[in-house]
Amino acid sequence: MSTTGLRPPPVPAARPRTAAAATTGDAPPTPGSTLRRLLAHPRFMHHHRLVAAVVATNLALLAYGLTAGWWGGPAAPGALGAAALANVALAVLVRQQYVVNLLFWLATRAPTHWPLRIRATLGKVYHFGGLHVGAALAGTAWYLAQLGALTVGDAPAGALVTGYAAAVGLLAVVGTALPPVRSRRHDLFERTHRLGGWAVLLLLWAQAGFLAGGPAALATSPQGGVLAVLTASIALPWLRLRRVPVVVERPSSHVALVHFDHGVTPFPGSSTAVSRSPLWEWHSFANVPAPGRSGFRLTVSRAGDWTGRFIDDAPQRLWVKGISTAGVANIETLFRRVVYVATGSGIGPVLPHLLAGQVPARLVWVARRHRETFGDGLVDEILAHQPDALLWDTARDGKPDMLRLAWQAYREFDAEAVICISNRPLTWQVVRGMEERGVPAYGAIWDS
Repeated sequence: MSTTGLRPPPVPAARPRTAAAATTGDAPPTPGSTLRRLLAHPRFMHHHRLVAAVVATNLALLAYGLTAGWWGGPAAPGALGAAALANVALAVLVRQQYVVNLLFWLATRAPTHWPLRIRATLGKVYHFGGLHVGAALAGTAWYLAQLGALTVGDAPAGALVTGYAAAVGLLAVVGTALPPVRSRRHDLFERTHRLGGWAVLLLLWAQAGFLAGGPAALATSPQGGVLAVLTASIALPWLRLRRVPVVVERPSSHVALVHFDHGVTPFPGSSTAVSRSPLWEWHSFANVPAPGRSGFRLTVSRAGDWTGRFIDDAPQRLWVKGISTAGVANIETLFRRVVYVATGSGIGPVLPHLLAGQVPARLVWVARRHRETFGDGLVDEILAHQPDALLWDTARDGKPDMLRLAWQAYREFDAEAVICISNRPLTWQVVRGMEERGVPAYGAIWDS
């Protein structure tokens, strides 16, 4: 651990600490009630609750439609198709960059004098992917039901051919998005989602044209209007595709700091997707704009084949598309004071918030040889804005109890929430452990 230039924070007075001192403070209390522990479990996180809510809503629609006679007779394919299209539209639009930023903007309008429980719930806005998953599953089910109704009816042959092709595409997209497949074959998941999704959209246009009786009739139908909105939503980020120059700084063989200055200065806490091969793979990284300066930085750490190749063979230009999108830590403005817990290159998404200083914050950063790995410039910049930060060096002090460090910082700083940026196991350990003790806690959920 290293701390320099200490100054008294608002509460309480800071004092120099050592790694040994940091491990001798108050241990986290015993977790709360059984219900609180249950709700804090990752299986019951808000993302999964939203999936369940969307599926339950569709089941209720199915039950009501059965009593109302919607799913039988000549009108059944139209009713089933409308349900399918509504769900597909929700699945697509909730992932649109402008919609994501709007959701974050709305959620963070709550003033800090509102009850903490309300603000803590609004802070889970980044779980919106549950709407995407639930709607995609329900939409696929409704579409297969519609296809069955068309098959036993007198639908045009063209509608059946395009319908079965679209069904194969939808099943491929859903199948590769299942967590076991996505985690092991992420490149396959990403390419199937992108290219398969485009193919399905084209097939839905063609099928809708056959069912409507031609392009002219489709253009004036509700289905045509919804498909047009979905097409615009998907195309919009690609209309902003460009190849821009970058300057790559490598403080070590583990990290690259990528500097952009092509006329765009994103807001703190946003992310940018970059690529070397725009049709095949994209990787998102947190933007680090510097106050008062144009451009921004990205922190790329060695975490796989793509990042390894990036660091070893740094490019001079990269592809970017769309707009900067809000990230998890943007929910900080819902709280009066927050604690940031970061490990390794997790400092990247945290740094812009520390530089912006919108909310009083305390940093706990666990990494291996901070200065050797990330460079003196970055570490000094962090300490200039966070002189009371706890920098835990795992090479010198060993692996810490992350939950204990988070709890101690939360208590010492009198914070209202903890935001953890780390790998999956440590993020869930900290978020779950703090929530079991009644503390609002947030971290990435790896839902995309």
